[in-house]
Amino acid sequence: MELRKSRLGSDSGHETTVCDGNYSVVIPTLLEGAPKLRTSGDVHSRQPGDSTLSSRVKKSRGLICGLILLLSLISFLSHGPSVSSFIGNKEVWEGYGFEKLFHSPDSSQPISSSSPDFKKKDSSLVPFTFEPFPLGSIKPRGWLHEQLKLMAKGMAGHEFDFYPIVQSNPWLGGTAEYSSLNEAFPYWFNGLVPLAYALDDVRLKAQIRNATRYVLTHQQASGWLGPEVTYDSSTLWARFPFFLGLMQLVEADSSFSPQVVPAMHKFVNLMHSLLLDRRNPSEVWGRARYADMILCLQWLYETYPENNAEVLIETMQRLKDYGLDWAGYYTEQNYIFDDLDTISNTAGDFPFVHAVNAAQGLKTGAVDYRFTRNTTLLQSSRNGVSWTFQFHGAASGTILGDERESGLSPTRGSELCTAVEAMFSMSYLYQVLGDNTFADQCELAAFNALPVAMTPDHWAHQYITQPNQPWSRPVQASGLFWNVGDHAQTYGLSPNYPCCTVNHPQGYPKFLSASFVRVGRNGVGHALLSPASVSTTLPDGTLVTVICDTNYPFGQTLNYTIESTNPFTFHIRLPTWSLSTPPLISLNDSPYTPPPRNPHSGMLGIPVTRGSNTLTLTLHPTLRIAPRANATIAIYHGPLLYALDVGEAITALPPSMAAFTRASPSSPPTINSFPLNPTSNTTIPHQAHDYLINNTLPWAIALDPDTLVFHASNKSNSSSPASSSLPNPVWAYHAPASFITAQGCPIAWPLDHGVPARVPLPDGRKCTGPWTEVVLRPYGSLRVHMAELPVLRKGNATWGRG
Repeated sequence: MELRKSRLGSDSGHETTVCDGNYSVVIPTLLEGAPKLRTSGDVHSRQPGDSTLSSRVKKSRGLICGLILLLSLISFLSHGPSVSSFIGNKEVWEGYGFEKLFHSPDSSQPISSSSPDFKKKDSSLVPFTFEPFPLGSIKPRGWLHEQLKLMAKGMAGHEFDFYPIVQSNPWLGGTAEYSSLNEAFPYWFNGLVPLAYALDDVRLKAQIRNATRYVLTHQQASGWLGPEVTYDSSTLWARFPFFLGLMQLVEADSSFSPQVVPAMHKFVNLMHSLLLDRRNPSEVWGRARYADMILCLQWLYETYPENNAEVLIETMQRLKDYGLDWAGYYTEQNYIFDDLDTISNTAGDFPFVHAVNAAQGLKTGAVDYRFTRNTTLLQSSRNGVSWTFQFHGAASGTILGDERESGLSPTRGSELCTAVEAMFSMSYLYQVLGDNTFADQCELAAFNALPVAMTPDHWAHQYITQPNQPWSRPVQASGLFWNVGDHAQTYGLSPNYPCCTVNHPQGYPKFLSASFVRVGRNGVGHALLSPASVSTTLPDGTLVTVICDTNYPFGQTLNYTIESTNPFTFHIRLPTWSLSTPPLISLNDSPYTPPPRNPHSGMLGIPVTRGSNTLTLTLHPTLRIAPRANATIAIYHGPLLYALDVGEAITALPPSMAAFTRASPSSPPTINSFPLNPTSNTTIPHQAHDYLINNTLPWAIALDPDTLVFHASNKSNSSSPASSSLPNPVWAYHAPASFITAQGCPIAWPLDHGVPARVPLPDGRKCTGPWTEVVLRPYGSLRVHMAELPVLRKGNATWGRG
């Protein structure tokens, strides 16, 4: 029997011992709700999955472990599992002693609005800390505008024209779908709406209009939306991203509201009754991702209640009761801090450790808090973010998980879906809770994890990206990744499971729509720094337009032009990494000393007068070295991660598409091809290719961090508008002008399943060749790269001597 969780953080001690049959793990206690990493040398011997937790130390079976196991067993038998199954009939709790998955105290009883969180007397929603602006209020500029245009000209903007699972999807009367969840069309719709309206693209808006008209005119009399004939046994999940798309559509174009809003309410009324006594064992995704739908219901409640407010609130509560208990999971007792590869059975935890679920689940506490007013959910949300990125996070800002979370090993992959969902969750969390670190995390993923997974022209993508990935070609996936195919880290139309093909387009458009926020009642803030503009009318009637021209994150100067009909306060969020040196600010060409920034949100308030104002702010980043597992480092300058440039040799291949299928999460992967041309009049765009990419420079390199030197350029630091100074595509190989040099030496680094094996441990590390200068470039511009590099000191490690 294996005990893999314990109550961490006792009042009197600093460590907790977790036992299984042969080993014990010493785990640091959690102080003030956040885990503290051990700094002793044993962290570097972690195997096999490179977690930052202490390594397992071999010990004999002793009395202490026996007592712990006995007490755990007694506790488990006393309390018992609250849910017997959620995947088929498998008993997922056997031998775990784990808290219940779902909110309902007794899953055999109907869910009711009498649940403790239900606030019938006060059903108003908690206001946002920073209220988002409606879609369409914010427009892209500079390099971000060029990225969105590349998306519109690329795969995202043409899936409706040729990609079977969009063009011929069952939601539109066709038959092409990769999953019984019927999620492909809703994913696509959720991303294309913000892209189309950010660019005011007539062609894309016509696609949205035609698709919306078809789906709404085929709504069933019961209110059900979607292609399923029998909704009682169908999953709710696919409706969630579709509702997110409808919500954005009405925000951007209110002329859709007469058709869209009644259809949404009609479905909500049906869902309200379905959730009263719903026990669909296949509804794993809907239960894990229920916050996405509650978010939409809250939007309806605040903007289009239609005399249906009580049903909306009750449906929020029923969804919460029906969903997974993320707040219960984000506790010291239940969260899996350890590398999941060291745990023999994780089936019972799969909905929580599925990486895309984990990214979406991060915002759940904040969504629930808005209608329950349960303040304990705030710390739960902060725990979830802190622990997820500390124990399962990639240096690029996303979550490591080749479907399932996988610790911290840089050989493991992270789904593109995970990156864009993490961005959305982090931007939402900043709007609700206002923690500066949430916005930092969103920018980190947007400027690193997202662009590296796309080709510069946005016609191909990866399913998973490895932090240490010196080539992109078929590998021996079985035994290396948890549940992906051999082509998963190659670039193509659909190199593995097609979900990322249709879900990734939400990334930059939603980042843009969250970039500006309302601060207080009559303030405007720049939350996610990037070139963009916002036009809005504040509640007091003030008309405001703010234009930001900047090269950020490639440069550090932000130029603002501000027009307003009344005085107001403009706010700029200062990233956490910038706080060691105050920014330089000029207002209307005169030096300006602002009041102190808000220590929680990072917002810096600057009062501006009526009429025209100009504002310039310059940040002062420095090189930052972040320790990673096993004496490796990740290197940053500002919000950009820098990785070793290993060169690239690209081979373009004809496009292919594969549907990835599996019988169960633990079954071996199977790739089934299906045709790209479902009809005779469909033409595959000539820009579409699959790619193989090989390195041309050494990859097995150790760095001396004392030799790092940052090299800026006039273009990257220019204060002129980004569109006039940055190359396009900006994420192309060698396009970003800044780079870092360092001294490095080759080391022995074997391969495993066709990719670099786990990072050699310090005791076995030595130079196998002379020290030379190596170059690191922005991670997002390197399709092949090494981002987590082992450390050697040049003065202590010469050629042939470690």
